[in-house]
Amino acid sequence: MNLQIEAEPTGNYLLRPAGVFDGEQLHPGWAVLVRGNQIAQAGSADEIKAPNDTRTIDLPGDTLIPGMIEGHSHLFLHPYNETSWNDQVLNESIAYRTAEATAHARATLLAGFTTTRDLGTEGAGYGDVGLKKAIDNGIIPGPRMIVVTRAIVAAGSYGPKLAPELDLPQGGEEASSVDDIVRVTREQIGKGADWVKLYADYRWRPGEPSRPTFTEEEMAAVVRCAHDAGRPVAAHATTAEGMRRAILAGVTTVEHGDEGTPEVFKLMKERGVAFCPTVAVGDAISQYQGWKKGVDPEPERIRAKRASMKAARAAGVTFIMGGDVGVFAHGTNAREMELLVQEYGFTPLEVLRQATSANADALQMRDRGRIRAGLLADLIALEGDPTKSVAPFRKVRFVMKDGVIYQQP
Repeated sequence: MNLQIEAEPTGNYLLRPAGVFDGEQLHPGWAVLVRGNQIAQAGSADEIKAPNDTRTIDLPGDTLIPGMIEGHSHLFLHPYNETSWNDQVLNESIAYRTAEATAHARATLLAGFTTTRDLGTEGAGYGDVGLKKAIDNGIIPGPRMIVVTRAIVAAGSYGPKLAPELDLPQGGEEASSVDDIVRVTREQIGKGADWVKLYADYRWRPGEPSRPTFTEEEMAAVVRCAHDAGRPVAAHATTAEGMRRAILAGVTTVEHGDEGTPEVFKLMKERGVAFCPTVAVGDAISQYQGWKKGVDPEPERIRAKRASMKAARAAGVTFIMGGDVGVFAHGTNAREMELLVQEYGFTPLEVLRQATSANADALQMRDRGRIRAGLLADLIALEGDPTKSVAPFRKVRFVMKDGVIYQQP
């Protein structure tokens, strides 16, 4: 893979597409003026007065939208049908995984995702902090990164797990009491975590169902500690009880929610907790395990996911668009968006809002996710009208991040 991108530096640009989706609705005939790394104007093309040194970029037939935001990624993982999670954590060196993550960051950016919330290095330590710095300093191309570093797991609950006498490197950082979990939270924040992630439940042994791993008191201690430091908290939670405890503890987002019930989603709505359902990861893993989609009956995990998603929609929870990309290939982030439309009843417009303005709001990033004067010049152009069809989601024709052009027709 060629990692070189001929990036054009910041300047004055007038972008003239067929229409502009501003994060909320589509505006045919609009144009956008960029100055440096900010949006200067957005409105009718006839009304924008551009400086003399402005370069005009025509994007006929395309829709200009805010740079999309990936809500749940793992840049230090690659698809499990290539290499199992155990083997990635145990057999791939940190140097090798960082080199892979560099390629994954480039693929993410060119897929139109100018920001990614990366929810754990899965055994690669604080590699995400260094990767983020390299991107921010212009050493490598990639999206803006929101990082959680190692993630927090209950002692004994995570993996890899082989012979019981082996003390193996873990995919997360273990903690086993309120004092311990507070110490770990503070250390991760001090070493670069923008968010804190904890595992509210997991499988204690291979083949077992997931069960709660932290008490509500332990998770509440994480939340208090993180909030004191100005950091939100994300909770991996697949069981109804794990979700309930995490919500009551005060987390900002719940990831997965596979076994969520109407009662739990009602509580989530009442507490203002956002939901990242990651439908693509279950779809991918089921296929890796032998499910022939469209031929075989749906696995139980897919049927359960449909029920939980129906309950979440009925409760009116706030959705985050994020697919757990890394389990499936980086650069194919739109897989989550496509499944939400094709199999879970969302409209293309709903999903497009999730990937832009809704994610920006839920993830507390007010400087992006919309096309509005004064916001960051993170902009992409998709071929066609993405408010009407999922087909444009993968047809990225133009990518600008921070006022720098990384891809253009």
